[in-house]
Amino acid sequence: MADTPYTPPDVWTWAPGNGGKFASTNRPTAGATHAQTLPEGKHPFQLYSLATPNGVKVTVMFEELLAAGHDAEYDAWVIDIGEGDQFGSGFVEINPNSKIPALLDRTGDAPLRVFESGSILLHLAEAFGAFLPASGPQRTEVMNWLFWQMGSAPYLGGGFGHFYAYAPEKYQYPIDRFTMETKRQLDVLDRALADRTYIAGDDYSIADIAIWPWYGQLALGRLYGEAATFLDIASYENLMRWAQAIDARPAVQRGRMVNRNFGEPETQLHERHAASDFDTRTQDKIGDQ
Repeated sequence: MADTPYTPPDVWTWAPGNGGKFASTNRPTAGATHAQTLPEGKHPFQLYSLATPNGVKVTVMFEELLAAGHDAEYDAWVIDIGEGDQFGSGFVEINPNSKIPALLDRTGDAPLRVFESGSILLHLAEAFGAFLPASGPQRTEVMNWLFWQMGSAPYLGGGFGHFYAYAPEKYQYPIDRFTMETKRQLDVLDRALADRTYIAGDDYSIADIAIWPWYGQLALGRLYGEAATFLDIASYENLMRWAQAIDARPAVQRGRMVNRNFGEPETQLHERHAASDFDTRTQDKIGDQ
């Protein structure tokens, strides 16, 4: 069946509620909608986020840094995008783009805001000298793949994921269009991983940390309902091997839990202020406190 024809008006106007399941998370203007003071904890790093793929990148990075012995303790606070927390004045001061994650780094003489997940990963990698070569061709290769993710994932999430899983109605044209692009991206990753352990070479890096929450979790069947079957992801054998290997890392497992306010209660650690929180503060242990 052909898609219903649509003739764009001369001038587009916004109708609140347009856009399906997550319509409330976006609007056509920037800036704050309400006054909001963000909480702050005792650690040098204050993270304001949610356990979407972009949020998971940063919590995995922090947990990997801690696992490697770095002094990277952090406080992680939930920003509930379904409730509009990202449009509060305190959050907008840190990220004028009103998207999670956002980081406040208090290690210097004055607090430093860092927004965009790729920028946060790069900032932390350089601050701690970890998961990113200091110079040379290998650093460039890591950066190639970091920026590949930043440019490619919108086609997966805002394109394929939206029209396949979240749009109010199913239309063949956009689903076909973004499925084709998503499968092309999966093939890019699968070919790259044919002769290397990690996406940028032999060493685990911020490229893996950036790509896995999107494409690794997609491969493992955690994004967009039955998308893994629909995309025949099992046929991308190198990608599957990589996705499973990273999924087995304890720091990755912890990072997936932080700022998670959905799923099974034992997987939800709404706020993270100490390593012991994973044992004592998940939702199955504290309930509705």
